[in-house]
Formats: sequence, C-alpha cells, structure tokens
Amino acid sequence: MEAPGWHGGRKRMKSAPLAIPSGTAAAAVGGSEPTSRVHWPILQMWSPQQGGVAALGGAGSGAGKPRRPPSPRGSPGPAPSPRGGRIGRYLLKAGAAQECDRLRICSWAPAAAPAPPTAGNKGSGTSSSALEPTSLSEPPVTGLCLPRMDMWTALLFLQALLLPSLADGATPALRFVAVGDWGGVPNAPFHTAREMANAKEIARTVQILGADFILSLGDNFYFTGVQDVNDKRFQETFEDVFSDRSLRNVPWYVLAGNHDHLGNVSAQIAYSKISKRWNFPSPFYRLRFKIPRTNVSVAIFMLDTVTLCGNSDDFLSQQPERPRDVKLARTQLSWLKKQLAAAREDYVLVAGHYPVWSIAEHGPTHCLVKQLRPLLATYRVTAYLCGHDHNLQYLQDENGVGYVLSGAGNFMDPSKRHQRKVPNGYLRFHYGTEDSLGGFAYVEISSKEMTVTYIEASGKSLFKTSLPRRARP
Repeated sequence: MEAPGWHGGRKRMKSAPLAIPSGTAAAAVGGSEPTSRVHWPILQMWSPQQGGVAALGGAGSGAGKPRRPPSPRGSPGPAPSPRGGRIGRYLLKAGAAQECDRLRICSWAPAAAPAPPTAGNKGSGTSSSALEPTSLSEPPVTGLCLPRMDMWTALLFLQALLLPSLADGATPALRFVAVGDWGGVPNAPFHTAREMANAKEIARTVQILGADFILSLGDNFYFTGVQDVNDKRFQETFEDVFSDRSLRNVPWYVLAGNHDHLGNVSAQIAYSKISKRWNFPSPFYRLRFKIPRTNVSVAIFMLDTVTLCGNSDDFLSQQPERPRDVKLARTQLSWLKKQLAAAREDYVLVAGHYPVWSIAEHGPTHCLVKQLRPLLATYRVTAYLCGHDHNLQYLQDENGVGYVLSGAGNFMDPSKRHQRKVPNGYLRFHYGTEDSLGGFAYVEISSKEMTVTYIEASGKSLFKTSLPRRARP
C-alpha cells in the first residue's frame, strides 16, 4: 500500500516544547525571526488595570520594543482607547492575559496603502515585513472579540493563530504518533480512563505539533477483538474516543495484536471500507512516504507477528509457541525479506505487535529474536516499533537498530521481570509507573534524523532520542 506523506492538505506545525505545565507563561509562542513570507497578526488585549489596549505582536514585527506606530502627518497621535488609556505594543508577559476583559484580533496592513489579499497571506493585506496595524484607536473592522480567558487559554489561542503561518517555514518532516494496546474493555463504557487520557493528549499533540498519521500497534479491541464489521466496539472504543476535531482527518494505519486474533481480524480489515480514518488493507503491508520539499523517503513495513509466531495466552504462557498456519508464516517472512532487500528509502521502519526485546512482563519474543532480528541488522533497518507489554521502553542494539515499545495506551504494568533476558546496555528507557495514565511515542523524521519522544498522557515529555538517516546502499 502506498501512502502519501501529506494527508488532507494538513499543514505541519512547529511549536514551543509540548510538555508545558498548565499556566506557565514561558510556553508562549515560538520566538524565531520570521521570513518576509510570514505574516504576524496583532492581538489587542483590553486591560482595565492598565487603562487601555495592549497589542501583542510576534518576533520580527517589532514586538518586544515598546513603541507606538507613527501617526499620520498632522495627526495629534493615537486617540484614547474606549477605556481611556493609550496603546503600546509588546510581547505577551506573565499575568497580562489574566487582567484582560477581551481578546481582540487586529488585521495587518503595511505603512503605505494595503495590498490586495492573496491566498498566500490569507487576507492579511500585505507582503511587506514592515507591518503596522490598520488602526489601534478604533476597534478594527476585522476584529474578533472573545470571552474573558485565563493566561493558559490565551497562550493556546495565540499559538493556534500563529502556527499556520509558521508552518511553511518549519523544517520539512514526517510526523506520526505510535500507540499500542489502546483497545478499551468489552463492557460499558467500552473504554478506560487511560484510553481517554491518551486520546486527549494525542489530540493535543496533533493540534500543537502536527501529525501525518497514527500508527496503531495492535490489541485494538480488548479482550477478544471484534465479531464482525458492524461490531459496536468500532464506534464505542475507537470512533467515540478519538473524536477530537484535531484527529478527524488524521489517518490510522493499523496492525493486529494477539487479542485482536481472538476475534475476527478480517472484520477489522473490512472496516477500512467504512471508516475514512481506519486503514488496514491486509494482515501485512508496506507504507511509503516522502518528506515534503525533499527527496527523502520513508518505508514502514507493517507485520502480523501473531501469524508469524503464533498467538500467546497472557494467563497460561507468555510466549507464542508456533504459528497456526506455517505456510502463511513463511510467506510473510519471505515477503519481508524481499522487501527489505529491495528497500532504498532513507529510513526503513518495521512495526509489529510483539516486541523483539522487552524487559517487562512478556519479555523478548523468542520467535522474533530468532527470525526477525537478523533481518533488521542485515538490511540496516532504522527502528522496530511494537506494543504488547503495557509500558513504554526504548532499547538499542549494537547495530544501531532502535526498538520503540509503545504499549501504554490502555493499561500500565511496572514489571521488569525479564530485565536479565535483555543484553546489557540495550535498555535506554523504561516507564511503567502503575498510577500513570499511560502514554505513547511521537516520531518526527527529517532529512537529517529520526527523533522519538515518549509522552505521558498527562502531557509530560518522558524521554527523547534520535536515530540517524540510513546511508544510501
């Protein structure tokens, strides 16, 4: 399956660091100098304590240097605001938004005659970097008044307003969320508090940082999968949970886990024809992306590790014993070997449900250590992504292959019972705090490197690492 690297016309967004405690003023807005293509809006904040209006501009618009706009010749200067104060321009500072009655958006215009709006500046009326507000003495024609808001809400609003303009200047990259074992429960309300918390934080991450897609790493429906394509679990565990506006047009690429195989995996595949977001074309398949404005490409090989190794009973045995269909297992392994041998992409990822390496409850999957690990090393795979163990882990072997375990979408397990089964030095990060709300991995791939950030459902950044771009064969 070929997958475009640019979905639904969504612009990628660059922002301040994601893990910002609520109410922290330093979160503000990115501070890099804009190019002449970036058009900064002005925000007017009406403050009775300061007796007037504060116009908030961005870097490159003269923000941070308090000065009033030049008055037209013969003009006595800025008129008093409706609250009797005068107008200054400065960056948003801690506490300023807390004193505001209203937040008003002003239009931009150049110092001279305004230029006609274009698609590029979205009606900003200018292509100049020397910008001044059209009028600060009167409420702007294009103004928008919003209800009173606290500091954090004002910051998020300002960030959302500025980020689309910054997107064109951001580093081109492919961005996605990797989350496994998120599949709710089979009884009402068919989801858990952890799944809901992860859905909320994934939505916030996508809104702020952007994402081209979400990679589902299996165990999509606990505990016995779905029965048919009309199973209500699709709606109650998936559609109704990941329902935030920021997620509506983000595609999911799905693979099956051991609990999915206790139900009807064919029904999950068929659901691809019903849901516009759900993409599960076959038990194993290939995705290919191109990073925008570059020649850098990314391949992801989605595996069904259950048909490859067999199913595992979490209560009787931690290891899959043998594949149910040996011929199908051999077919999948042969397909993967040929695909990896032919891969010329700059980044090559492999994803499956079972881990190759894990220090947690299930431990390393013997079948994958024997059959998959040699292929990852031989064909210089960048990383292997998986779930199954209900925590977050990052491991890296002596060949530089990264192992991204993201199985904390619905449950958390602090177990480290297989720590001695993993070679010394492989483990770089483990998070399984029992009272945590879980988390996921956020991956960003640029022309230089692939970065992986583990994010807790509370919004805290737990660990970040990077992997280099592959050398061309």
